[in-house]
Amino acid sequence: MEEPLCCCEYVDRRGERNHLAACCCDCQDLDEGCERWLTCRSLPPGALERIADSVADRLRVPWFAGAVKIQVSLVPPLVLLPVLLHVAALHFLLGFVILTSLPVVVLWYYYLTHRRKERTLFFLSLGLFSLGYMYYVFLQEVVPRGHVGYSQVVALTCGLILMLAALSRAKKDPGYLPIPASNEKSSHQGLPSSGVRGGSSEGLHGVRGGSSEGLHGVTASGAASGRAANGEAKGYSRMSAEEPEGVKKDWCTKCQLVRPARAGHCRLCGRCVRRLDHHCVWINSCVGEQNHQAFILALSFFMLTSVYGITLTLHTICRGRTPFVALFYCPGAYSDYSSALSFTCVWYCAIVTAGMGYILLIQLLNISYNVTEREARLALRDNTGRRLLALC
Repeated sequence: MEEPLCCCEYVDRRGERNHLAACCCDCQDLDEGCERWLTCRSLPPGALERIADSVADRLRVPWFAGAVKIQVSLVPPLVLLPVLLHVAALHFLLGFVILTSLPVVVLWYYYLTHRRKERTLFFLSLGLFSLGYMYYVFLQEVVPRGHVGYSQVVALTCGLILMLAALSRAKKDPGYLPIPASNEKSSHQGLPSSGVRGGSSEGLHGVRGGSSEGLHGVTASGAASGRAANGEAKGYSRMSAEEPEGVKKDWCTKCQLVRPARAGHCRLCGRCVRRLDHHCVWINSCVGEQNHQAFILALSFFMLTSVYGITLTLHTICRGRTPFVALFYCPGAYSDYSSALSFTCVWYCAIVTAGMGYILLIQLLNISYNVTEREARLALRDNTGRRLLALC
Protein backbone atom coordinates (compact mmCIF):
# COMPACT_ATOMS: atom_id res chain seq x y z
CA MET A 1 0.00 0.00 0.00
CA GLU A 2 1.40 3.36 -1.04
CA GLU A 3 2.12 6.00 1.58
CA PRO A 4 -0.25 9.00 1.55
CA LEU A 5 0.98 12.19 -0.04
CA CYS A 6 2.36 14.89 2.20
CA CYS A 7 1.26 18.50 1.73
CA CYS A 8 4.06 19.22 -0.78
CA GLU A 9 3.89 16.03 -2.82
CA TYR A 10 1.78 15.31 -5.88
CA VAL A 11 1.33 12.86 -8.73
CA ASP A 12 2.41 14.48 -12.00
CA ARG A 13 0.89 14.05 -15.46
CA ARG A 14 3.12 11.01 -16.09
CA GLY A 15 1.73 9.27 -13.00
CA GLU A 16 4.96 9.66 -11.03
CA ARG A 17 5.25 10.89 -7.47
CA ASN A 18 6.93 14.29 -7.28
CA HIS A 19 7.73 17.07 -4.83
CA LEU A 20 7.31 20.85 -5.02
CA ALA A 21 10.98 21.31 -4.15
CA ALA A 22 11.88 19.55 -7.41
CA CYS A 23 9.62 21.70 -9.61
CA CYS A 24 12.64 23.08 -11.50
CA CYS A 25 14.36 19.72 -11.91
CA ASP A 26 14.13 17.16 -14.70
CA CYS A 27 12.43 19.39 -17.24
CA GLN A 28 13.88 18.17 -20.52
CA ASP A 29 11.46 20.12 -22.72
CA LEU A 30 12.31 23.43 -21.04
CA ASP A 31 16.05 22.67 -21.11
CA GLU A 32 15.89 21.85 -24.80
CA GLY A 33 13.88 25.00 -25.51
CA CYS A 34 16.39 27.21 -23.68
CA GLU A 35 19.29 25.55 -25.45
CA ARG A 36 17.72 26.08 -28.87
CA TRP A 37 16.88 29.68 -27.99
CA LEU A 38 20.45 30.42 -26.92
CA THR A 39 21.84 28.81 -30.07
CA CYS A 40 19.26 30.62 -32.28
CA ARG A 41 17.67 27.41 -33.48
CA SER A 42 13.96 26.95 -34.07
CA LEU A 43 11.90 24.81 -31.73
CA PRO A 44 10.55 21.47 -32.98
CA PRO A 45 6.81 21.20 -33.63
CA GLY A 46 4.80 20.88 -30.42
CA ALA A 47 7.67 21.99 -28.15
CA LEU A 48 5.86 25.06 -26.84
CA GLU A 49 2.76 22.99 -26.00
CA ARG A 50 4.87 20.47 -24.08
CA ILE A 51 6.67 23.24 -22.18
CA ALA A 52 3.35 24.88 -21.31
CA ASP A 53 1.93 21.54 -20.13
CA SER A 54 5.00 20.91 -17.95
CA VAL A 55 4.84 24.37 -16.37
CA ALA A 56 1.09 24.10 -15.78
CA ASP A 57 1.51 20.66 -14.19
CA ARG A 58 4.14 21.95 -11.75
CA LEU A 59 2.31 25.11 -10.67
CA ARG A 60 0.88 23.84 -7.39
CA VAL A 61 0.31 24.99 -3.83
CA PRO A 62 0.72 22.83 -0.71
CA TRP A 63 -2.46 21.24 0.62
CA PHE A 64 -3.43 18.66 3.25
CA ALA A 65 -3.86 15.62 0.97
CA GLY A 66 -1.16 16.66 -1.49
CA ALA A 67 -0.19 19.71 -3.53
CA VAL A 68 -3.13 21.15 -5.48
CA LYS A 69 -2.69 22.20 -9.09
CA ILE A 70 -3.31 25.87 -9.87
CA GLN A 71 -5.53 26.53 -12.85
CA VAL A 72 -3.38 28.92 -14.87
CA SER A 73 -6.39 30.26 -16.78
CA LEU A 74 -7.78 31.68 -13.51
CA VAL A 75 -4.81 33.97 -12.91
CA PRO A 76 -4.76 36.46 -15.85
CA PRO A 77 -8.17 38.07 -15.14
CA LEU A 78 -7.35 38.47 -11.45
CA VAL A 79 -4.12 40.28 -12.22
CA LEU A 80 -4.61 42.03 -15.54
CA LEU A 81 -8.14 43.42 -15.20
CA PRO A 82 -7.49 45.80 -12.24
CA VAL A 83 -4.14 46.85 -13.69
CA LEU A 84 -5.56 47.62 -17.14
CA LEU A 85 -8.56 49.52 -15.78
CA HIS A 86 -6.38 51.66 -13.50
CA VAL A 87 -4.02 52.41 -16.39
CA ALA A 88 -6.99 53.25 -18.62
CA ALA A 89 -8.20 55.75 -16.02
CA LEU A 90 -4.99 57.80 -16.33
CA HIS A 91 -5.89 59.38 -19.67
CA PHE A 92 -8.67 59.36 -22.21
CA LEU A 93 -6.45 57.97 -24.99
CA LEU A 94 -5.16 55.17 -22.77
CA GLY A 95 -8.73 54.29 -21.91
CA PHE A 96 -9.71 54.24 -25.57
CA VAL A 97 -6.82 51.94 -26.54
CA ILE A 98 -7.29 49.52 -23.64
CA LEU A 99 -11.08 49.31 -23.85
CA THR A 100 -10.97 48.64 -27.59
CA SER A 101 -8.17 46.10 -27.24
CA LEU A 102 -9.75 44.04 -24.46
CA PRO A 103 -12.65 42.67 -26.55
CA VAL A 104 -10.24 41.82 -29.36
CA VAL A 105 -7.94 39.90 -27.01
CA VAL A 106 -10.87 38.03 -25.40
CA LEU A 107 -12.28 37.06 -28.81
CA TRP A 108 -8.85 35.94 -29.99
CA TYR A 109 -8.43 33.72 -26.93
CA TYR A 110 -11.94 32.33 -27.42
CA TYR A 111 -11.24 31.29 -31.01
CA LEU A 112 -7.85 29.89 -29.96
CA THR A 113 -9.36 27.62 -27.30
CA HIS A 114 -12.31 26.81 -29.55
CA ARG A 115 -10.03 25.68 -32.36
CA ARG A 116 -7.99 23.54 -29.97
CA LYS A 117 -11.20 22.08 -28.46
CA GLU A 118 -10.10 22.98 -24.94
CA ARG A 119 -12.14 23.78 -21.86
CA THR A 120 -10.88 26.79 -19.92
CA LEU A 121 -11.84 28.63 -16.74
CA PHE A 122 -10.57 31.93 -18.14
CA PHE A 123 -13.97 33.27 -19.20
CA LEU A 124 -15.76 32.16 -16.04
CA SER A 125 -12.99 33.72 -13.95
CA LEU A 126 -13.12 36.91 -16.02
CA GLY A 127 -16.90 37.18 -15.66
CA LEU A 128 -17.05 36.54 -11.93
CA PHE A 129 -14.07 38.74 -11.11
CA SER A 130 -15.45 41.53 -13.31
CA LEU A 131 -18.71 41.43 -11.35
CA GLY A 132 -16.90 41.51 -8.02
CA TYR A 133 -14.49 44.25 -9.03
CA MET A 134 -17.19 46.47 -10.56
CA TYR A 135 -19.24 46.12 -7.38
CA TYR A 136 -16.17 46.99 -5.30
CA VAL A 137 -15.46 50.12 -7.37
CA PHE A 138 -19.13 51.12 -7.08
CA LEU A 139 -19.05 50.87 -3.28
CA GLN A 140 -15.63 52.55 -2.91
CA GLU A 141 -15.81 55.31 -5.52
CA VAL A 142 -19.48 56.03 -6.31
CA VAL A 143 -21.49 55.48 -3.12
CA PRO A 144 -19.31 57.78 -0.90
CA ARG A 145 -20.21 60.76 -3.12
CA GLY A 146 -23.64 60.79 -1.50
CA HIS A 147 -25.82 60.71 -4.62
CA VAL A 148 -26.76 57.03 -4.32
CA GLY A 149 -29.35 56.12 -1.71
CA TYR A 150 -29.34 53.15 0.62
CA SER A 151 -32.34 51.60 -1.10
CA GLN A 152 -30.59 51.83 -4.48
CA VAL A 153 -27.52 50.03 -3.13
CA VAL A 154 -29.78 47.32 -1.69
CA ALA A 155 -31.60 46.96 -5.03
CA LEU A 156 -28.31 46.64 -6.91
CA THR A 157 -27.01 44.10 -4.39
CA CYS A 158 -30.20 42.03 -4.61
CA GLY A 159 -29.94 41.98 -8.40
CA LEU A 160 -26.34 40.80 -8.15
CA ILE A 161 -27.29 38.03 -5.68
CA LEU A 162 -30.18 36.85 -7.87
CA MET A 163 -27.89 36.77 -10.90
CA LEU A 164 -25.28 34.71 -9.03
CA ALA A 165 -27.98 32.32 -7.78
CA ALA A 166 -29.24 31.79 -11.35
CA LEU A 167 -25.66 31.37 -12.55
CA SER A 168 -25.03 28.75 -9.89
CA ARG A 169 -28.08 26.84 -11.05
CA ALA A 170 -26.97 27.16 -14.69
CA LYS A 171 -23.60 25.63 -13.74
CA LYS A 172 -25.27 22.41 -12.63
CA ASP A 173 -26.12 19.38 -14.75
CA PRO A 174 -27.37 20.62 -18.15
CA GLY A 175 -29.01 17.27 -18.83
CA TYR A 176 -26.14 14.88 -19.47
CA LEU A 177 -27.17 11.50 -20.76
CA PRO A 178 -25.81 8.68 -18.57
CA ILE A 179 -22.80 6.94 -20.05
CA PRO A 180 -23.41 3.21 -20.32
CA ALA A 181 -21.01 0.72 -18.77
CA SER A 182 -18.33 -0.77 -21.00
CA ASN A 183 -20.00 -4.14 -20.95
CA GLU A 184 -23.15 -2.65 -22.44
CA LYS A 185 -21.41 -1.92 -25.73
CA SER A 186 -22.07 -5.48 -26.82
CA SER A 187 -25.81 -4.78 -26.70
CA HIS A 188 -25.39 -2.57 -29.76
CA GLN A 189 -23.89 -5.31 -31.90
CA GLY A 190 -27.34 -6.22 -33.24
CA LEU A 191 -27.94 -2.81 -34.80
CA PRO A 192 -28.64 -2.68 -38.54
CA SER A 193 -25.50 -2.65 -40.59
CA SER A 194 -26.55 0.54 -42.31
CA GLY A 195 -26.83 2.24 -38.91
CA VAL A 196 -23.42 0.98 -37.89
CA ARG A 197 -21.90 2.23 -41.11
CA GLY A 198 -23.66 5.53 -40.69
CA GLY A 199 -22.26 5.90 -37.17
CA SER A 200 -18.75 4.72 -37.86
CA SER A 201 -17.05 8.08 -37.95
CA GLU A 202 -17.34 11.40 -36.23
CA GLY A 203 -17.35 13.73 -39.20
CA LEU A 204 -19.69 15.93 -37.26
CA HIS A 205 -22.00 18.44 -38.85
CA GLY A 206 -22.02 21.01 -36.11
CA VAL A 207 -18.59 21.06 -34.57
CA ARG A 208 -17.77 24.26 -36.40
CA GLY A 209 -20.35 25.99 -34.27
CA GLY A 210 -18.74 24.51 -31.16
CA SER A 211 -21.90 22.79 -30.05
CA SER A 212 -22.69 19.33 -31.44
CA GLU A 213 -23.12 16.98 -34.38
CA GLY A 214 -26.08 17.83 -36.49
CA LEU A 215 -29.81 18.36 -36.91
CA HIS A 216 -31.86 15.84 -38.81
CA GLY A 217 -35.16 16.28 -36.97
CA VAL A 218 -36.69 18.16 -39.89
CA THR A 219 -35.48 15.85 -42.64
CA ALA A 220 -37.52 13.08 -44.17
CA SER A 221 -36.96 9.70 -42.58
CA GLY A 222 -36.65 8.02 -45.93
CA ALA A 223 -33.82 10.32 -46.95
CA ALA A 224 -32.03 9.69 -43.67
CA SER A 225 -32.25 5.93 -44.02
CA GLY A 226 -31.17 6.22 -47.66
CA ARG A 227 -28.04 8.12 -46.70
CA ALA A 228 -27.27 5.55 -44.03
CA ALA A 229 -27.73 2.72 -46.54
CA ASN A 230 -25.33 4.45 -48.91
CA GLY A 231 -22.72 4.39 -46.18
CA GLU A 232 -22.41 8.15 -45.65
CA ALA A 233 -20.53 8.59 -42.39
CA LYS A 234 -22.11 11.35 -40.34
CA GLY A 235 -20.90 10.51 -36.84
CA TYR A 236 -24.24 8.94 -35.90
CA SER A 237 -27.19 7.32 -37.64
CA ARG A 238 -30.92 7.54 -37.46
CA MET A 239 -32.00 4.38 -35.70
CA SER A 240 -35.67 3.93 -36.53
CA ALA A 241 -36.59 5.49 -39.83
CA GLU A 242 -40.14 4.19 -39.82
CA GLU A 243 -41.02 5.41 -36.33
CA PRO A 244 -43.04 8.60 -35.76
CA GLU A 245 -41.13 11.86 -35.65
CA GLY A 246 -41.47 12.20 -31.86
CA VAL A 247 -39.64 8.97 -31.09
CA LYS A 248 -36.71 9.11 -33.52
CA LYS A 249 -33.37 8.55 -31.82
CA ASP A 250 -29.70 8.92 -32.72
CA TRP A 251 -26.75 6.67 -32.06
CA CYS A 252 -23.66 8.49 -30.74
CA THR A 253 -20.42 6.70 -31.51
CA LYS A 254 -18.49 8.78 -28.98
CA CYS A 255 -20.66 8.02 -25.93
CA GLN A 256 -21.84 4.66 -27.29
CA LEU A 257 -25.50 5.32 -26.51
CA VAL A 258 -28.83 5.99 -28.17
CA ARG A 259 -29.84 9.55 -27.55
CA PRO A 260 -33.34 11.04 -27.76
CA ALA A 261 -34.50 13.59 -30.31
CA ARG A 262 -32.82 17.03 -30.19
CA ALA A 263 -30.01 15.71 -27.98
CA GLY A 264 -26.46 16.30 -29.14
CA HIS A 265 -22.84 15.54 -28.33
CA CYS A 266 -20.64 18.35 -27.01
CA ARG A 267 -17.07 17.90 -28.18
CA LEU A 268 -15.72 20.10 -25.35
CA CYS A 269 -17.48 18.31 -22.49
CA GLY A 270 -17.28 14.93 -24.21
CA ARG A 271 -20.86 14.10 -23.23
CA CYS A 272 -24.27 13.92 -24.86
CA VAL A 273 -26.76 16.49 -23.58
CA ARG A 274 -30.55 16.48 -23.78
CA ARG A 275 -31.80 19.25 -26.07
CA LEU A 276 -28.32 20.66 -26.42
CA ASP A 277 -28.33 24.40 -27.11
CA HIS A 278 -24.63 25.27 -27.08
CA HIS A 279 -21.48 25.12 -24.96
CA CYS A 280 -21.15 28.43 -23.13
CA VAL A 281 -17.60 29.44 -22.22
CA TRP A 282 -18.89 31.99 -19.69
CA ILE A 283 -20.21 29.22 -17.45
CA ASN A 284 -17.70 26.60 -18.66
CA SER A 285 -20.53 24.16 -19.25
CA CYS A 286 -23.17 23.18 -21.76
CA VAL A 287 -26.61 24.76 -21.93
CA GLY A 288 -29.22 22.06 -22.27
CA GLU A 289 -32.61 20.89 -21.16
CA GLN A 290 -31.96 21.10 -17.41
CA ASN A 291 -30.26 24.52 -17.15
CA HIS A 292 -31.57 26.52 -20.12
CA GLN A 293 -34.11 28.43 -18.03
CA ALA A 294 -31.50 29.25 -15.39
CA PHE A 295 -29.13 30.45 -18.14
CA ILE A 296 -31.78 32.83 -19.50
CA LEU A 297 -32.53 34.07 -15.98
CA ALA A 298 -28.84 34.70 -15.29
CA LEU A 299 -28.52 36.73 -18.50
CA SER A 300 -31.69 38.70 -17.73
CA PHE A 301 -30.64 39.51 -14.15
CA PHE A 302 -27.20 40.51 -15.39
CA MET A 303 -28.65 42.88 -17.97
CA LEU A 304 -30.99 44.54 -15.46
CA THR A 305 -28.34 44.83 -12.76
CA SER A 306 -25.65 46.09 -15.11
CA VAL A 307 -27.84 48.74 -16.75
CA TYR A 308 -29.03 49.88 -13.31
CA GLY A 309 -25.48 50.14 -11.99
CA ILE A 310 -24.31 52.05 -15.09
CA THR A 311 -27.22 54.47 -14.71
CA LEU A 312 -26.50 55.13 -11.03
CA THR A 313 -22.80 55.71 -11.70
CA LEU A 314 -23.38 58.10 -14.61
CA HIS A 315 -25.95 60.08 -12.60
CA THR A 316 -23.28 60.45 -9.91
CA ILE A 317 -20.22 61.48 -11.94
CA CYS A 318 -22.07 63.35 -14.73
CA ARG A 319 -24.75 65.33 -12.96
CA GLY A 320 -27.51 66.89 -15.04
CA ARG A 321 -27.09 64.63 -18.06
CA THR A 322 -29.05 61.63 -19.23
CA PRO A 323 -27.16 58.32 -19.01
CA PHE A 324 -26.94 57.89 -22.77
CA VAL A 325 -25.54 61.40 -23.31
CA ALA A 326 -23.21 61.10 -20.31
CA LEU A 327 -21.79 57.87 -21.67
CA PHE A 328 -20.45 59.73 -24.73
CA TYR A 329 -20.03 63.24 -23.36
CA CYS A 330 -19.03 63.75 -19.74
CA PRO A 331 -16.63 66.74 -19.48
CA GLY A 332 -15.74 66.25 -15.81
CA ALA A 333 -15.08 62.54 -16.02
CA TYR A 334 -11.29 62.94 -15.94
CA SER A 335 -11.18 65.85 -13.49
CA ASP A 336 -10.04 63.51 -10.70
CA TYR A 337 -8.80 59.94 -10.60
CA SER A 338 -11.85 58.60 -8.76
CA SER A 339 -14.23 59.90 -11.44
CA ALA A 340 -11.93 58.66 -14.20
CA LEU A 341 -11.81 55.15 -12.74
CA SER A 342 -15.59 55.09 -12.31
CA PHE A 343 -16.13 56.32 -15.87
CA THR A 344 -13.68 53.73 -17.22
CA CYS A 345 -15.50 50.96 -15.35
CA VAL A 346 -18.81 52.24 -16.76
CA TRP A 347 -17.50 51.87 -20.29
CA TYR A 348 -16.11 48.41 -19.49
CA CYS A 349 -19.52 47.40 -18.13
CA ALA A 350 -21.22 48.86 -21.20
CA ILE A 351 -19.05 46.77 -23.54
CA VAL A 352 -19.68 43.58 -21.55
CA THR A 353 -23.41 44.36 -21.32
CA ALA A 354 -23.62 44.84 -25.07
CA GLY A 355 -22.05 41.41 -25.62
CA MET A 356 -24.33 39.70 -23.11
CA GLY A 357 -27.32 41.53 -24.58
CA TYR A 358 -26.50 40.09 -27.98
CA ILE A 359 -26.37 36.56 -26.50
CA LEU A 360 -29.71 37.12 -24.74
CA LEU A 361 -31.30 38.46 -27.92
CA ILE A 362 -30.20 35.41 -29.91
CA GLN A 363 -31.54 33.14 -27.18
CA LEU A 364 -34.93 34.85 -27.16
CA LEU A 365 -35.17 34.68 -30.94
CA ASN A 366 -34.38 30.97 -30.89
CA ILE A 367 -36.99 30.40 -28.20
CA SER A 368 -39.62 32.26 -30.21
CA TYR A 369 -38.98 29.88 -33.14
CA ASN A 370 -38.72 26.81 -30.86
CA VAL A 371 -35.20 25.97 -32.00
CA THR A 372 -31.92 25.63 -30.14
CA GLU A 373 -28.73 27.47 -31.02
CA ARG A 374 -27.31 24.22 -32.33
CA GLU A 375 -30.31 23.60 -34.58
CA ALA A 376 -30.27 27.20 -35.84
CA ARG A 377 -26.59 26.96 -36.78
CA LEU A 378 -27.11 23.69 -38.63
CA ALA A 379 -30.18 25.03 -40.42
CA LEU A 380 -28.22 28.05 -41.63
CA ARG A 381 -25.29 25.90 -42.70
CA ASP A 382 -27.45 23.38 -44.55
CA ASN A 383 -29.67 26.10 -46.07
CA THR A 384 -32.72 24.59 -44.40
CA GLY A 385 -33.52 27.64 -42.30
CA ARG A 386 -36.60 28.66 -44.27
CA ARG A 387 -38.06 25.17 -44.13
CA LEU A 388 -37.26 24.91 -40.43
CA LEU A 389 -38.99 28.21 -39.67
CA ALA A 390 -41.98 27.17 -41.73
CA LEU A 391 -42.43 24.09 -39.53
CA CYS A 392 -42.33 26.08 -36.27
